[in-house]
Amino acid sequence: MSKLPDIEFFEFFIELSSNNNKTWFDANRTRYEEKVKKPFENLVQQLIDAIATNNPDFIDLQAKECIFRINKDIRFSKDKTPYKLNRSAVIAPGGRKDMSGKGFYVEVGPESCGFYTGSYMPEKDQLFAIRNKIAKEPKVWKNIIENRNFAEIFGEVRGNRQSKGDPQFRPFADALPELKNTQFYIYHPIEPELLIEQNPVTYFIDLWKVAEPFTLFVGDKKEISV
Repeated sequence: MSKLPDIEFFEFFIELSSNNNKTWFDANRTRYEEKVKKPFENLVQQLIDAIATNNPDFIDLQAKECIFRINKDIRFSKDKTPYKLNRSAVIAPGGRKDMSGKGFYVEVGPESCGFYTGSYMPEKDQLFAIRNKIAKEPKVWKNIIENRNFAEIFGEVRGNRQSKGDPQFRPFADALPELKNTQFYIYHPIEPELLIEQNPVTYFIDLWKVAEPFTLFVGDKKEISV
């Protein structure tokens, strides 16, 4: 398997940013297939296979189930350029449609390159379950988010935050401000050069290892009574 991504992967998107139209893309479709699409599929499959060695939920997962299309949905957008300027995928047991928070999202491009994980759009029951678990297991939660490696790589837990939060959890919110969150996700930006200079599979898996305790915590839907 070829080293991925290489400089040509990123150069394609740099040129696409100035030529974001179907005519240019069609003229460069073979280049896209060979230098962008196939290498990214290769990268995603290698990430899946690496995780599957320790997690049976990923064993039958295929890259094509995880990767988003390069075509943008422009129906409700003022920006009518047709193509995204990166390749992206959700590497989770259910692929790109999996909103459980039990995997991670990667995007690779010259201007948007990063690693995300957590619960980005929790449904009402899952939001309550996450808050409930934080309130019930504050030491576990603090140990995860205050871990030195975690803090250095991801910083704080991100997401929209209510001013007061759920009344049921207000007594705990001073010590646990994340209880006011309506989203629970973390993000690590990546310089594209790092994915050229280093093995990108190893790089992403190392991030996943640090993030996994957080991901498992917020992805657990089991309800815990306070």
